Amino acid sequence: MRRFTTMVPILQALLVTFLWSTSFVIIKWGLAEIHPVTYAGLRYFIAFLCFLPFVFKKKYRAEIRMLTLLQWKHLFGLGVVFYFFTQGIQFLGLYYLPAVTVSLLLNFTPLLVAMLGIKFLNEKPSVLQWSGALLFLAGAIFYFYPVSLSENQSLGLAIMVIGILANAGSSILGRNINRNRDISAVVVTFISMGVGSTLLLTLGVSLGGVPSIDITNWLMLIWLAVINTALAFTLWNHTLRKLSAMESSIINNTMLIQIAVLAWIFLDEKITTQEGIGLSIAVIGAVLVQLKKRTAKTRI
Repeated sequence: MRRFTTMVPILQALLVTFLWSTSFVIIKWGLAEIHPVTYAGLRYFIAFLCFLPFVFKKKYRAEIRMLTLLQWKHLFGLGVVFYFFTQGIQFLGLYYLPAVTVSLLLNFTPLLVAMLGIKFLNEKPSVLQWSGALLFLAGAIFYFYPVSLSENQSLGLAIMVIGILANAGSSILGRNINRNRDISAVVVTFISMGVGSTLLLTLGVSLGGVPSIDITNWLMLIWLAVINTALAFTLWNHTLRKLSAMESSIINNTMLIQIAVLAWIFLDEKITTQEGIGLSIAVIGAVLVQLKKRTAKTRI
C-alpha cells in the first residue's frame, strides 16, 4: 500500500513535466503565426481568467481587500519580472533558438538563484550544490562546444541571457513573498499573473497588431493556458506534499531530456551524440544544485 501511495504522486509529477515539455513544441508551432510577446500574453491572460472562479470565494476577496500598499508593490513587481520579462523573453527565445537550447539555458537559473540567495536571502549553497553547479556548467560547455551560431541565434542567446537574469530575480522575489506567509498562493498567482499578462498583451498588440488566429492556434492556446499552466501548476504543487526533495528534483529535471526527444520527433531538431552527453551531464548537475533549495521548500 505504501508503495502504491508513493507511485501515484510520482506518476502525477511525471505527467506534469511531460505537459510542461510539450509546451515548448506547441509554442514553436504557434510562433509561426502569432507574435512571441502577444502569444505569451494570451497564454497567461487566459490562465489568469481560469483563477477568477477561485478568487471570487469570500476568503480570497477579503484577503485582497486587506493587502497593504507594500504588498501590492511586491505583487506588481513579481508580475513584471516573472511574467512580463521572464515569460515574454522565453517566447522570444523560442522564436530564435531551438527548443532544446532554450530549455538548457533556462536551467542556468538555479545556479544564479543559488548565488543571489547568498546576498538577498542569506541562504548559503552546500558543497553538493557547488559541485552540481560545476557539473552543470561542464555539461553545458560540452553541449555547445564548438560555439557556432548564426546571427539570429546570437540574438536569441543574448535575449535568453536577459531571460535567465529575470527568471533568477523572479525566483528570489517570489520566494521572499511566499516565505512571509502573509499572502495565499492563489492571491499571489492571480494578481502577479494578471499584471504580467496584461502588460504582455498590451506590448504584443502594440508591436505586432491584433493577430488573426485560426481555430487550431486558439485550441493550442487554450490547452497551454488551462492544461499546461493552470492545471499543471496546481497538480505539481499537490505532488510536492508527497514527494521528497530528491524525487521532485530528479523528476523536474527530466524535462531537459523530454524536450530533446519531443523536439526531435515533432520539430525535427536533431541531437548529436555530443549534445546528448552534454545534456545528460547538465541534468545531473541541475538536480544536485536544487536539492537543498527544494528541501527547504518542503518544510514550509
